[in-house]
Amino acid sequence: MEKTTLIFIGIVACLVSIASAKSGIATFYTEYVPSACFGYKPEGDMVAAAGDELWDDGEGCGKTFTVKCTRSQNGARNPCTGKSVKVKIADQCPGCPSTIDLSREAFAHIANPDAGIINIDYEEHE
Repeated sequence: MEKTTLIFIGIVACLVSIASAKSGIATFYTEYVPSACFGYKPEGDMVAAAGDELWDDGEGCGKTFTVKCTRSQNGARNPCTGKSVKVKIADQCPGCPSTIDLSREAFAHIANPDAGIINIDYEEHE
């Protein structure tokens, strides 16, 4: 009985995680400082610039998101690595066509940079 209960709890946890993820688009950039959130203070390589919706008039500064590639936007074959990456919003990407503009290192962790633009699932950490 305990084994069945644990399996059920695991399945529910996975479904809740999938249900709370949002879909979007990611690109990448290479200049991380200065940033709108932290000025000239470096925040590492796993950072991102928020598109207008995630930026939310600066409320997005410092928020963290887990991002996973789901497929290519430009027809690149097999761009996704199958991994996810946790990034911190350090900057704004005003008028950006993407939901989130990842650092090149973060992008490369989840997809081949040659893809350039990818579809993603992302989830905010509380």
